[in-house]
Amino acid sequence: MRVHFIIHESFEAPGAYLAWAALRGHEVSITKVYQFEGLPESVGDFDMLIVMGGPQSPSSTQEEFPHFNAGAEIALIKKAIQADKYIIGVCLGAQLLGQAYGGTCIASPEREIGNFPIELTQAGQADSRLSHIPQGLVVGHWHGDMPGLVEGAQILATSQGCPRQIIAYSQKHFGFQAHLELTKDLVRQLLAQEKDIEGDSQKYSYVQGADAILTYDYDQMNQALYQFLDKLSQS
Repeated sequence: MRVHFIIHESFEAPGAYLAWAALRGHEVSITKVYQFEGLPESVGDFDMLIVMGGPQSPSSTQEEFPHFNAGAEIALIKKAIQADKYIIGVCLGAQLLGQAYGGTCIASPEREIGNFPIELTQAGQADSRLSHIPQGLVVGHWHGDMPGLVEGAQILATSQGCPRQIIAYSQKHFGFQAHLELTKDLVRQLLAQEKDIEGDSQKYSYVQGADAILTYDYDQMNQALYQFLDKLSQS
């Protein structure tokens, strides 16, 4: 399988998504948007598109982020949808996927930074690709917004702080507001971008301090992600 990643910032790395692709021997290509690399001209060059996160939102302008063109990414995602490619959007990527389907990104009820449990909905429990995920699995979070919904989309998982953690837009297109790809190296990079994580952990119910984030064992959520990707890519 040919897997293409769109990465918006060096500190929003693919983590376990990239590790899975390497472990399974998939052919990997990457667009590093933060280095002003161009998006793929053709969706025929990949079988799976994974669009990663970033501090941007689908409404961010190029005046704010000169390297980020939301319209161009949404157009590419639409082409991939029409071509029946596998698509996974992560955080910002999930919001862009929702926009490509005609939804509107909105603010999450709560800001979430750290590791908190998710719960599968009835639709999530019925989806064989998520059947290995236990209720209450603790996964990573790093967001203030959430993807838009459209008719036919199914919410597969929620958290106490956000009602849209995993969304299926189709049998091949999934938005993950949650970050199952996090590793300790990745969270160190993310924490370096936070101005006052300790202060925020005192102000917000779903923001953890640096020590709690750095000492967490990310293996279980990574393994859950590997199993989901295996099932998706074989479906």
